[in-house]
Amino acid sequence: MNFPAKPWLVLLCLGPPAWAQDAATRPAIQTQRWEEDWSVLADPALRTGPFDAGKYVPLTGNAYLSFGANLRERVEALDALQFGTLRQKSNAYLLDRAEIDLDLHWDGWEAFVQLEDDRALGKTRITAADADRFDVEEAFVAHTGPIGDGALKLRVGRQEFGFDRQRFVSSRDGPNVRQPFDALWADYELGDWRIISFAAHPVQTRDQAAFDDGSSHALVLDGFRVERRALGPGNLAVYYLRYERAEAQFPGASGNEQRNALDLHYNGRVGAIDFDLEAMGQQGQIGGRPVLAWAFGQRTGYTFAGTRWNPVVSLQFDAASGNTSRTRSFETFNPLFPNGSYFNLAGLTGDANLLHVKPAVSIAPDPTLQIALALGLQWRQTTRDATYTFPVQPIANTAGRGSPWSAAYAQLDATKKLNDNLALSFELARYQVGASIRQARGRNATYASVQASLAW
Repeated sequence: MNFPAKPWLVLLCLGPPAWAQDAATRPAIQTQRWEEDWSVLADPALRTGPFDAGKYVPLTGNAYLSFGANLRERVEALDALQFGTLRQKSNAYLLDRAEIDLDLHWDGWEAFVQLEDDRALGKTRITAADADRFDVEEAFVAHTGPIGDGALKLRVGRQEFGFDRQRFVSSRDGPNVRQPFDALWADYELGDWRIISFAAHPVQTRDQAAFDDGSSHALVLDGFRVERRALGPGNLAVYYLRYERAEAQFPGASGNEQRNALDLHYNGRVGAIDFDLEAMGQQGQIGGRPVLAWAFGQRTGYTFAGTRWNPVVSLQFDAASGNTSRTRSFETFNPLFPNGSYFNLAGLTGDANLLHVKPAVSIAPDPTLQIALALGLQWRQTTRDATYTFPVQPIANTAGRGSPWSAAYAQLDATKKLNDNLALSFELARYQVGASIRQARGRNATYASVQASLAW
């Protein structure tokens, strides 16, 4: 299954179709398609779109079927993979993601299946996050029912989930292949409280044949999370994770990896100021060596409401520990399952052994257009450890050498929402590397992408 050319997508990009609907009467398209509730189309007066017959198919009683589809086409170019240390030429390619789904609802039950086909056409170095031929992305059964004054939600099967800004646990929507989990999930909601527990095996992409993805006991992610909404000016979440991976490889440590992680997240708004704070500590072992690592991330923004184009100025700061010793605790932070677009889509910044400062400004010339300009500055937390790219790939010959300074980058993003179903986006990032990366035979890098996203 492949979609190298789609002339009908070009036609849609020429302008919003006449069947775009009022979002107040229809559910908005979600990143997780199973979260959409199309039961509103039980009212025939709301079935005004030409394809609504597929969004709501009534069955017996109050049961119904809903079909959906996603198509994302992204042309990318990167002229220096891992800052050129891998000695590959500039590469421009097409990332093609196609998804179809079926969602069945009846009496508090839900059965959801989503199939995917992801291709990296013309890419010279393909990873597990780039390509996955026809396979099952999600397939689960869920039930929601009252328990006391609250609601209990259960899901079992292949599913995707993420927490907060998805720094450390995400569905990995930035790269071409998303990250599902074979998991048992339970959460209980009561007023402003929510308690979540899950046991999961992250799915590993193989891309050797259709329907060959799978999970195993070699990779484990279990967790317990407590959320409290409306606590002061924001929302608080605290969670514990148990992470296990067989045969892990880091500079200075290798072997079976086991980490216990404790995460604290708080976000909210005070007047024109919005804020998001998160800290994670990790303890465990890798190859018998003790692990003790940490990371912190924050973003604070100020919105000039009532001003033309509604400008927002923000400051982001991130820090993650690096390893300082060959004999004591291993201190390189593992970002686990990051979303791949938290820093930018270039994949040249990893959340390990990092100090990162990013001021930015964004404007909205109209409600459908967002433009952002940012400057990123990054250092190593310790020069005894390597410089890392996404997600936790060390750059060869950087550990134990050079100065803390790594690189600076300028970033430009623009997103245009043509209608409720179609959006166009553009990203440009230019990295200027420091002497430490140059000494490792690295060089400056430029990344650019143009993307069209269509969802039905």
